[in-house]
Amino acid sequence: AAAGLEAMKKGGNAMDAAVATAAALTVCEPTANGIGSDAFALIWVEKEKKLYGLNASGFSPRNISIDALKAQDHETMPTYGWAPTMVPGAPAAWAAVANRFGALPMTESMAPAIRYAREGYPASPNLARMWKRAYDKFTTVLQGEEYAAWFDTFTPEGRCPAAGDMIRLPDHADTLEEIARTQAESFYRGALAEKIVADSQKHGGFFCAEDFADYQPQWVEPISVNYKGYDVFEMPPNGHGITVLMALGILDGMTMPENRESAEHYHKVMEAIKLAFADTKTYVADPRYMKTRVDQLLSPGYLAARRALISDKALEPKAGDPRCGGTIYLCTADEQGNMVSFIQSNYTTFGSGVAIPGTAISLQNRGANFSLDPASDNCLAGGKKSYHTIIPGFLLKDGQAVGPFGVMGAFMQPQGQAEVIINTLDYHMNPQEALDAPRIQWIGGKKLQLEREAGEDIAQQLRAMGHEVEIIDDRIAMGRGLIIWRCENGTLIAGTEPRCDGAVAAW
Repeated sequence: AAAGLEAMKKGGNAMDAAVATAAALTVCEPTANGIGSDAFALIWVEKEKKLYGLNASGFSPRNISIDALKAQDHETMPTYGWAPTMVPGAPAAWAAVANRFGALPMTESMAPAIRYAREGYPASPNLARMWKRAYDKFTTVLQGEEYAAWFDTFTPEGRCPAAGDMIRLPDHADTLEEIARTQAESFYRGALAEKIVADSQKHGGFFCAEDFADYQPQWVEPISVNYKGYDVFEMPPNGHGITVLMALGILDGMTMPENRESAEHYHKVMEAIKLAFADTKTYVADPRYMKTRVDQLLSPGYLAARRALISDKALEPKAGDPRCGGTIYLCTADEQGNMVSFIQSNYTTFGSGVAIPGTAISLQNRGANFSLDPASDNCLAGGKKSYHTIIPGFLLKDGQAVGPFGVMGAFMQPQGQAEVIINTLDYHMNPQEALDAPRIQWIGGKKLQLEREAGEDIAQQLRAMGHEVEIIDDRIAMGRGLIIWRCENGTLIAGTEPRCDGAVAAW
């Protein structure tokens, strides 16, 4: 947050602040994102009254295939190693945002991130906890020389940092400097790309130089539904923001209970989420490979048919046929009215466990979401985007920006986003109240996880409806969000997640 403010104080706008914050988060929360992450952004440009979408998710290596993985004895997509790595899009996203909309050179906006990496920062309790969780996992599952650079970079003394320890990442600082100086060209068509490809080829990965040289982030049109008189915007597939829109479209034709803290509220939200997820996990993929169109999934007739399946009993969710009818999130706003909703992710904690020696580049493992079933729209193929879970959100009213919002956390993301929007528009909560409220999560079948703060009585009522409810105490698994709303008088109000580290900062 301080990095974003520093960019604004230098004369930057909301877009520069987003680049500054995103770069700083790779340093200060490498447990969730890094230089080798993917990114998505929704960018409101006030003078144009237009919302832009930026898809900076990566493509799989052109030389990878189902047969090639099976030749390496993989029957399912692995989570770790070179196989699930994709061309990272985050550095290209920073450059695209800065070059198209920014007021500062990247050397200025990224300076705080470089300083934090070189001079150090103290580990917060949450960061230390997540670092140790990843370290304990990696010491068990990462075996072999290909993972040595991760341990050398992130546990250089053979241990992970404890709360209060100073963290210094000098290689990270050097890499960010090169990205800033070359506007990310080095990462895709220069020295950094050469290092990534060389390490991939050394350890049996599939990358070639052309995978990086040909990469460009994609400017896309956001998709939306109207809910309670507001337009809720998400990124189109290959991301699953459409899950939020489908759930809200199903709920928009239902009457929500007056009491938010009721079993009826949680039941209706979860039934809509389950139906939306059943479809999107079946149909969402790289849009070039999808046999089902976005407009079919969001058509009022299809959403009405899905809504009709909801009763007072828990469903076992199944996909319909619409053709018949380890992540960080940040948001920024400036006095000119520009706003950015930005999300960046390794996918699982530090990602693939692969780091490039001497660079602090940890590569995401987003390819783990591919299927090895040739019949799936989301089956593995070379040069293809996978199903993606990271989703920035944005809210408009009558063509005017209300503001950015997001809730990160793998498959919790669309669930948390839907809950936040419902809290805001159905129950008239302010941003902080909307984020503070107890959450529920569907995890498969009829299984739900409910935060203890919701109460045992609600859990018992949900069980009577046929849900299998587990009450949990570890709230960090229930998503981590941020919101900025613009009031009718122009005042900006914001909220930050109580379940993790975060801050609202302004000047």
